[in-house]
Amino acid sequence: MKIINIDKKLLEACPNIQLGCISYSVNVEKANEELWNEINKQILKITKNMTMEDLYKQKNIEDSRNLYKSIGKDPHRYRVSSEALIRRIIQGKGLYKINNVVDANNLISIISKLSVGSYDIDKLGDNLVFRIGKIGESYKGIGKDIVNIENLPVFSDEFGPYGSPTSDSEKAMITNNTKNVLTVLIAFSDNSGLEQYMNEATKILENYVGATNISTYISKGEQE
Repeated sequence: MKIINIDKKLLEACPNIQLGCISYSVNVEKANEELWNEINKQILKITKNMTMEDLYKQKNIEDSRNLYKSIGKDPHRYRVSSEALIRRIIQGKGLYKINNVVDANNLISIISKLSVGSYDIDKLGDNLVFRIGKIGESYKGIGKDIVNIENLPVFSDEFGPYGSPTSDSEKAMITNNTKNVLTVLIAFSDNSGLEQYMNEATKILENYVGATNISTYISKGEQE
């Protein structure tokens, strides 16, 4: 299993940061009806019960915004993916249908209010780290132009960055050829409910995505 270490500078900015990592094998295909029934239940729940004001009071959203401020990134301009997804729902825009892995990823994110990223393990190197983006660093985002990742928390291997809580790059994106996936739940505090959400995420991946060979761990930065 590939382990993600947390860089010391990021730990200094956010001492309680934790990464809930789920590694598994999968066949990527169109999302099934059962998965989208569950997604639509969550969309309806958010639409009925949450306003924009309520969204910003959600602890896991608030923690992410505070972390971005502390490392010099405007959380209004650079939103974590969970906030962006829920904003779309509140605005009545719904969610895109991509594939079973990405759609399950988004379901986990809107349930947990945590930023969640899923990556093709076979496209990554061996030395994985979660760090702060360097001066001038950028990459091409999925479905986007160049994303400025300077001062953002970013995932990187020995060849360069491949993802962030805001927008992932094309480097390790999930495609129809993906066979092995690493899904990461990003928690910016130690009382985010991470373990509970990892258990829920594992059930979602088993039940709706057909994930096999599942293994999990939580990175708290001890390995740096």
